[in-house]
Amino acid sequence: MRSSAKTALLVAALLFLQACGTSVQPGQRGLRWYPLTEGLTTETLKSGFYWRAPWNQIYTYDVQWRSYTETVDALSSDDLLVILKTAIVMRPTPEEVYFLAQEIGSDFYPRVVKPELQAAVRSVVSNYPMVSVPEKSSEIASKVQAVVVEKLKGRHLEVASVAMADIELAKVVLDAVERKQAKEQEKEQKEFELIIAEKDAEIARRRAKGEGDAIRIRSEGEAEGLKIRASGQAKAQETIAKTLTPEYLRFKLYDGSNSKFVLLSDRQNVPILLNPGTDHSAASSHNEIRTGSDVHSGR
Repeated sequence: MRSSAKTALLVAALLFLQACGTSVQPGQRGLRWYPLTEGLTTETLKSGFYWRAPWNQIYTYDVQWRSYTETVDALSSDDLLVILKTAIVMRPTPEEVYFLAQEIGSDFYPRVVKPELQAAVRSVVSNYPMVSVPEKSSEIASKVQAVVVEKLKGRHLEVASVAMADIELAKVVLDAVERKQAKEQEKEQKEFELIIAEKDAEIARRRAKGEGDAIRIRSEGEAEGLKIRASGQAKAQETIAKTLTPEYLRFKLYDGSNSKFVLLSDRQNVPILLNPGTDHSAASSHNEIRTGSDVHSGR
């Protein structure tokens, strides 16, 4: 019986001691609250275990960096809807927890940060056309961060970064963009085909020019050959004409076994042609060839 009483007394003592102390975890800051005397103290408690009276309290604030995400609908400069999922990384300023508790409280994000973040996103996006928002997301995030930091000055809060996690454009505009891209691709394809056609035409023109040059060069060569041959023939005929003297022609008249004898009278201009037949060939070989003067004298 006494053992049970001691155990109960020990448990009660432990509970009492637990109720009279508060642990401040790493990454937190604490503030003492004395409701019966001075109220909230300005001293900031770091991580550790702190004793207190049962009627007093220690409030803790998380001062680690935390990320908050908001989906913000905004209008672009061309009055088109853009939905952006925006993430902000922030925390309370550790040394200014007392002032944060006095001026805003522990619900600082929904009361202060969220409205300022949404307003900053809408303000910045309104300066951009809808189609440029995705590619300019980093630039937009930097400007939003600058606006939020400026708005939170003196609010005992720190902002590490702002990022655009996701961007959703209006469906009607997406369809229009897809159609535009399809038209641009078709235009690029047509321009590519036109370039290929121009290259083919240029190749055909150069091939035709080459063939024409080859024909012209061949024709000029043939004409030059004919000219050279004609010049040679003319020179040959001129040379032959110079050698055709009367004495040479007379020689050629009597030259050869099948030659005909032409007897010319001294006083007559009528030639006498002798063409001995086969029957008189033997006799004619013994006959004396008489000159024109003999024929005229009757011998």
